[in-house]
Amino acid sequence: MIKIGILGSTGRVGSLLIDDLSDNPNATLGAVHVFDEIKKQLPKDTVVTNNIKTLLESCDVVIDFSAPEATQSLLECVIENDIKKPLVIATTGFNKHQQNLLLEASKKTPLLYASNMSLGVAVLNKLVSLASKALRDFDIEIVEQHHRYKVDSPSGTALTLAHSAANARELDLDKVRISGRDGNIGARTKDEIAVMALRGGDIVGRHTVGLYNDGEFIELNHTATARNTFSKGALKAALWLVEQENGLYSINDCLGL
Repeated sequence: MIKIGILGSTGRVGSLLIDDLSDNPNATLGAVHVFDEIKKQLPKDTVVTNNIKTLLESCDVVIDFSAPEATQSLLECVIENDIKKPLVIATTGFNKHQQNLLLEASKKTPLLYASNMSLGVAVLNKLVSLASKALRDFDIEIVEQHHRYKVDSPSGTALTLAHSAANARELDLDKVRISGRDGNIGARTKDEIAVMALRGGDIVGRHTVGLYNDGEFIELNHTATARNTFSKGALKAALWLVEQENGLYSINDCLGL
């Protein structure tokens, strides 16, 4: 039985992950990291700690649904203490330094990072890459929608999709991405990739990648209707990751895409 450690156990998805583990035949809850108290009922032998190193020592794999600062502490602990403990990182909104820490930690341990743990989004990402390469003359526009409480914008998933589209066309996303249009700005440029963010209500997550040309267009959509989509995907990734060697992996690797 694989022992799962959770960073971000009091968050929306972390809490659902605890529920998922209550009846999983292959994994059990080993440890949770909390800053205050956790109100959820836990198995009696679960380690509850506010210490990152204790969390790592009390499980077989860590699943992280926290915040960039907490993830940074996790990665620094792995790097500084040379700890080999598989990490599934599902947090988004990283800065450049934190992105570099992901790469550095993956030299010490198996690390799977995904901006979205939905298996459907993984397939969408693959389709976006294929379509962007095959339909080079089509304009690419990306729209993401999330609940009013989401703090980072655009979503990590939208940026991942944009990177896939840009890479398929051998473009530097930093040079071609725009985040909105306002005023008399002129016609759309050929290589432009627009990424728009909408916030409102309780939308779990919706991503649309449109490829538009004269006379026809394609829109690829993914809609998450429940947050346990992400917790279940992360758990699948964790059970796969414990069998892997050191390195940086994606959800596509887990699915064999």
